[in-house]
Amino acid sequence: MENCIFCKILRGDFGTEFVYENDYAVVFKDINPKADTHLLVVPRLHVESLNELDDEVLLGKLLITVKEVTKKLGIKSYRTVINTGKEAGQEVFHLHIHILSGNIKF
Repeated sequence: MENCIFCKILRGDFGTEFVYENDYAVVFKDINPKADTHLLVVPRLHVESLNELDDEVLLGKLLITVKEVTKKLGIKSYRTVINTGKEAGQEVFHLHIHILSGNIKF
């Protein structure tokens, strides 16, 4: 999607450093961290929210990506969060999974 900030990041418009990437998703640091480690897992395919994701394979691949990146970084204890909809705190309307570890500041 042209105006989606995450789509722009995926296109390389901002030179965002990816902590991890695979064929399905990229992972990068949240610019407004709520924990010592706060990463975002963003699918390469633009999907507005979890409500619009009908692809079970992609959903599984996103969760496997969480497992792969936390293993790569040596993170053994973490929280995952998916905000779905404005009322639930979703600010960027491109599905993403938050990975939070360490001192979480909610």
